[in-house]
Amino acid sequence: MQSLLYSLITEAQGWSALEAAAVVFAVLYLVLAIRQNILCWVCAGISTAIYVYLFLHARLYMESLLNVFYFVMAVYGWWVWYHGRTDGHELPVSVWSVVVHAYAIAAIVAASLISGYLLSEYTNAAFPYIDSMTTWAAVWATFLVARKVLENWWYWLVIDTASIFIYWSRDLQLTSFLFAVYVIMIPFGLISWTRSWREARL
Repeated sequence: MQSLLYSLITEAQGWSALEAAAVVFAVLYLVLAIRQNILCWVCAGISTAIYVYLFLHARLYMESLLNVFYFVMAVYGWWVWYHGRTDGHELPVSVWSVVVHAYAIAAIVAASLISGYLLSEYTNAAFPYIDSMTTWAAVWATFLVARKVLENWWYWLVIDTASIFIYWSRDLQLTSFLFAVYVIMIPFGLISWTRSWREARL
């Protein structure tokens, strides 16, 4: 544990102000999303705009493209959550069927194999298949967050765990640490949204 903390402190000297700002707004996004606060989408928009640049520099092209999508989804998520309000109540949390998720996972795997192959053959992308898998899964998971679907938290648990390795290996240590924090925070989101879903059914 001490060696890990020492490593993080040492690496912090090389962290850019941009990466630090992106991390701060990303953490704020997750905290507010757990609380179902619509301002989470404002924080998401700021963070993702910064990450588009950072990931291009790190040659994580799918991740950069993903953050363009995240920015668009930040606008969409705010719109859905805002217009989903009824009688002063927030947009309710919903649950989708296993069949829907099975089709989604199959589509994610297929898209990842195709984009992973193209990236490995025609670009200098780092981790083309893993990067593709986390990217396509995140596209779906982000849509689920925007629609307030409970199962989004399970997807993020897998995505964020894989992302820790990817970012650390590309010298984005602070971002890697951010995703480790995400993994720790995800159960709180799952519990909070599950409680909200159950209360709405009473």
